[in-house]
Amino acid sequence: MEPSQVKRVLEAALLAAREPMSPHDMKRMFDDELSTDMLRKLLDELREEWSERPVELIQLASGWRFRTRAEYLPYLERLNPERPPKYSRAVLETLAIIAYRQPVTRGDIEEIRGVAVNANVIKTLEERGWIDVVGHRETPGRPALFATTKQFLDDLGLRSVSELPPLEQISQTLELE
Repeated sequence: MEPSQVKRVLEAALLAAREPMSPHDMKRMFDDELSTDMLRKLLDELREEWSERPVELIQLASGWRFRTRAEYLPYLERLNPERPPKYSRAVLETLAIIAYRQPVTRGDIEEIRGVAVNANVIKTLEERGWIDVVGHRETPGRPALFATTKQFLDDLGLRSVSELPPLEQISQTLELE
């Protein structure tokens, strides 16, 4: 199959996909062996072709997907005025601690926050798919170790936790508010 045809198939699949597509999933669509280098080259070409359009091709932690550019979101929100859920300060603080210090135990979170962590806070983050138990600390009681998930990174439009803004930048933003 010609590279231009492979690119069109990739484009169609990415536009139709409900979730980000991993390189492995993309390669499975082709009988011929599609090399990782060729796949990357074609994805980069697609990204460039869409660079002047209201939709962009991005790479996330769990794969590649098309998404609407941020400058068009205010218009699209008028079509669906449903507001995203609001999270309490406790939920957001707990999520931030897990994201920046992972893996952490509930005890670690309580030590940093200075207050007990309500079970509903952890449950909320787990139900949202943003955190998960990734192991247990080798101490008495073997407490669960929490870390963020690929879903968390995807929802924030990140490829890895290293792309999170520095803590200093966040504390400056909070002081301004």
